[in-house]
Amino acid sequence: MRLIVRWDRGSGIALRMTIARPLHGSQRVALGQRVRRAVQSVPIDDIHTHLYDPAFGELLLWGIDELLVYHYLVAEAFRYLDIPYDAFWKLPGSRRAELIWDQLFVRHSPISESCRGVVTTLQAMGLDPRKRDLAAIRRWFASQKLERHVDRSLDLAGVNTVCMTNSPFDDLERPVWIRGLRRHPRFKAALRVDPLLLNWRVAWRQLAAAGYKVSAALNSRTIGEVRRFLDDWGRRMDAGFLMVSLPPTFEFPSRGDTATLIEKAVLPHCGDTGRPFALMPGVKRAVNPALQLAGDGVGLCSLAPLQRLLAAYPNHKFAVTALARENQHELCVLARKFRNLHLFGCWWFTNTPSLIREITSMRAELLGLSFTPQHSDARVLEQLVYKWRHSREVIGEVLAERYVALGQAGWSVSDAELERDVKGLFGGEFARFCARAA
Repeated sequence: MRLIVRWDRGSGIALRMTIARPLHGSQRVALGQRVRRAVQSVPIDDIHTHLYDPAFGELLLWGIDELLVYHYLVAEAFRYLDIPYDAFWKLPGSRRAELIWDQLFVRHSPISESCRGVVTTLQAMGLDPRKRDLAAIRRWFASQKLERHVDRSLDLAGVNTVCMTNSPFDDLERPVWIRGLRRHPRFKAALRVDPLLLNWRVAWRQLAAAGYKVSAALNSRTIGEVRRFLDDWGRRMDAGFLMVSLPPTFEFPSRGDTATLIEKAVLPHCGDTGRPFALMPGVKRAVNPALQLAGDGVGLCSLAPLQRLLAAYPNHKFAVTALARENQHELCVLARKFRNLHLFGCWWFTNTPSLIREITSMRAELLGLSFTPQHSDARVLEQLVYKWRHSREVIGEVLAERYVALGQAGWSVSDAELERDVKGLFGGEFARFCARAA
């Protein structure tokens, strides 16, 4: 410790203040290691994925071919492939996987984040990707029993639970819910309302076919039936929250169908049930339609509509992740101003180590511990392994820097406090946000 003496000029009394000496090198290293260990060991509740409970059968994507034909890798492979788009999509899935493997793992080194993720996953599963033996990898996956493989994949990722993205408008998914299913305890549900909000001209006919007394006109009767639809499906799924991905052109308030349905049906439902409404703005659909699912892009969006929602509905809970990097700072500032806003994850095109580092640092500096730094967005089961291993590494580095800086300022943190903090970041804060009154 060093001593600084200050004098009170009025009384002439010397005031003595002790200042903690900055951490020396070995202390900084030790504290950083403690933080990284805490991040590596914390069980995670993954609050947004595109995975399915095994009871949904073929909707749960898994295995090496699914890893390879994931739309991130499809878009990257077409940087090299000369084959016409339509010819590629006419090929069997296995042949598409072989083309992608050849281009991204044989002819070129797999240095992109998505390709490195496949390598990380194979290594974690006990396979040797250095052999470049796709046939042997396929045989290994074919030998796995799905139920056991599901739990092993979650365990390798250090994931306790995953939240699905569930749509009653999906013709393959809806019948499973209607006939009933035995739920896997580690798979939670979220009610996706994109088709309802973004394409009402089609959605109202689907609701009518399902027995809801709706029409194209958003009159009081139709709105009441949409409310009933949301209540029915929220209850059937035991949905934790409602969610929608939005284009950069979203406006609120507005006379358009999307804003009208949000104002008159979705928000009243959320208010009555206490369910948060998750908004994911910034998607530009079908920038290149020939790439199909891989053809979506990103757009900078105005956050003024979100600000109006937060201000107009202070007792509602909104969870938000934005797709564009350029929206992240303003979003953090909004979260400082509105306690009914919870930021989560580095989504889609921001789910890369460099941007995870930048965005997580910004959020920690502005919001402390009151956010959820990441969700996997996994679409293929085994992606949980690499997405969480890579994210933990980067987030651990960011948090180590923050806690070392805190130590330099004169604060100490116990192992129990570290455990408390990281549990909050990796699921606990979101659960608290969902449970409490806004």
